[in-house]
Amino acid sequence: MSNAVFPGRYTAVVDGETVTVFLIGMRANRWWRIGRVLRVARRMPPMLSHLSTHPDAGLLGFQQWLGRTTILVSYWRSPEHLQRFAADRDAPHLQPWRDFQKNFSGSGDVGVWHETYQVPARDSETVYSDMPLFGLAAATAHAPVGPGTSTARQRLGR
Repeated sequence: MSNAVFPGRYTAVVDGETVTVFLIGMRANRWWRIGRVLRVARRMPPMLSHLSTHPDAGLLGFQQWLGRTTILVSYWRSPEHLQRFAADRDAPHLQPWRDFQKNFSGSGDVGVWHETYQVPARDSETVYSDMPLFGLAAATAHAPVGPGTSTARQRLGR
């Protein structure tokens, strides 16, 4: 993704009636157990690589932030796409999840979390001022704010 800034105000344009927002992350509860933390953390890049090269899996886009508590915000075509990926024996998620449950769950060393939201497009509102492509606009479509979309109320279609 380019870091080129788009001067002015923009909004996201969602193609479809809904977008699925999936938040996932981990927390280094015992940061001094860095080896265990890294063993969990290193499992995410292969998943993202797989999803980036298999658009039929349904991932539209993502951004992530790293720290003691990490967060990855991702946008999906549907909850069914997300669930299909999570359960796919040939995709790089199911085995790492099983490994986490067997080797880390209950130890207190590393926490993992996720939240899933299915958002009707008409109930979402975005604005990006003087920003590079980001968030929902980077995952879907990016359009200048103009007549009929200049206020949050208008973008929500109220």
